[in-house]
Amino acid sequence: MRYFFEEYVFDTDRRELHRGASLVSITPQVFDLLDYLIRNRERVVSKDDLISAVWNRRIVSDAALTTRINAARASIGDDGERQRLIKTLPRKGFRFVGAVHEGQKPATSSSSTAQSDGTEQAVSPPRLSIVVLPFVNLSGDPEQDYFVDGVTESLTTDLSRISGSLVIGRHTAFTYKGKAADLKQIGRELNVRYVLEGSVQRRESRLRVNAQLIDAETGTHFWADRFDKLLADLFDMQDEIISRLANSLDAQLVAAEAMRAQRSAHPNSMELYFQGRAKLNMGLTSEYILQARHFFERALTLDPGNIEARLGLAHVDGIVGAGYMTDDRIKYLTAAEAAVMHALTLAPNHALAHLHLGTAKIFTNRVFEGIDELQHALALDRNLAHAHGLIGQAKIFLGRGGETEAHVLEALRLSPRDIHAFMWMQYVGFAKLQLSADKEAVCWLRRSIDANRNYPFAHLGLAAALALLGALDDARAAAQAGLALQPNFSIRRFRASPSTDNPAYLAKRERIYEGMRLAGVPEG
Repeated sequence: MRYFFEEYVFDTDRRELHRGASLVSITPQVFDLLDYLIRNRERVVSKDDLISAVWNRRIVSDAALTTRINAARASIGDDGERQRLIKTLPRKGFRFVGAVHEGQKPATSSSSTAQSDGTEQAVSPPRLSIVVLPFVNLSGDPEQDYFVDGVTESLTTDLSRISGSLVIGRHTAFTYKGKAADLKQIGRELNVRYVLEGSVQRRESRLRVNAQLIDAETGTHFWADRFDKLLADLFDMQDEIISRLANSLDAQLVAAEAMRAQRSAHPNSMELYFQGRAKLNMGLTSEYILQARHFFERALTLDPGNIEARLGLAHVDGIVGAGYMTDDRIKYLTAAEAAVMHALTLAPNHALAHLHLGTAKIFTNRVFEGIDELQHALALDRNLAHAHGLIGQAKIFLGRGGETEAHVLEALRLSPRDIHAFMWMQYVGFAKLQLSADKEAVCWLRRSIDANRNYPFAHLGLAAALALLGALDDARAAAQAGLALQPNFSIRRFRASPSTDNPAYLAKRERIYEGMRLAGVPEG
């Protein structure tokens, strides 16, 4: 078996550890320790477990164990301070917390295809495996190389934060700098599914960045985009470019993996997870939510330790509870929180887990605690634009809707084409309703619907805003569009689910009830 994490390949059959193309020297005992930690990565491994498995229950001092743990960390570029891959849990034990993909052993002569250079093609590149090739400097100015290389390095780091990804390290990627790229050959050499390449061009007062995602097995282009901006502070621009690329690529890679899974007669747990994510990305209607739940539940049936699928279920339950889709919303939000807390015991620094926990707290009258969780998520992943949007929603619950727009604009700056953008725009729409700025509410809610026509609450908010402006025919049409997507919505359900007892928020909510009533939304 081969295990892939970051830029490392841990081969248990050959008893070898590789970093990129280089063989890492490692003692047999440290290899066995790493093997045990990686194979048992879904749980905390106690000192007694390690002694039993690696030392066959011989007496081992704490100092000797610590020395071997430190050696294991050093062999994979980790250390006791960062604990990026091997985490110590005081008085409990150790856990391998890096994102790992399992792969088949290297192809043999009977199952491989010989390449022209004598190498063999790997049978199955790990899912979500990608290399970011050095971006090309098209400016004609060698002094811009530092900026272009910085884009490549930062993007490599940020893509590694995508749940379940395996990103080839920058040192390996930069061996391809300045060389004519045969992308399919690079995919075979690095055993990755995807290659990202791009260019940066600076002309007078503008900076243009092009990027494209390629299927390394077929050479097919999955996605391409261009960012064209006026020059400002170069490092601020670099951060913004990286955030936009990372957020766009997250959605594109999920879609690509879901398409692969659809072609599989017997999808595994992670393939089912990607199909669930893809369904949620289509829109938050009852139909898509039910289909996503089905995929996540099937994934957990195959692998109860699949953290991503468990968080997918938490996401679904959070949507149902927060989106006024049920009278028993607390039941769903409680289930979401329980699933997240379980995931955090296994992966305490999982940014999305903290985001989902923040969501559950915001919608169960613990707004300040929820904001703290969202800020924690951003500390773990600065590109998590949805956290900014949710903080904007939280400010509405605090009766401070005037602050919402700034948070949403920051989310849109980081990820202007985000799959959640429609939701953030809807938050601003309801914030404007709270402020009696009904014309602005209409603009934001229409933007939300243009971004995703399948979210019922934006239609219902638009109905309220139009009714309060006296445009009753348009208001009734908007209400009917929302009710077609969510037939069981009623003013009674909305009133009974305020998420907070903040008096300023509750007082300002009355006018939204009145607008919905005028638009023909049923009282319930």
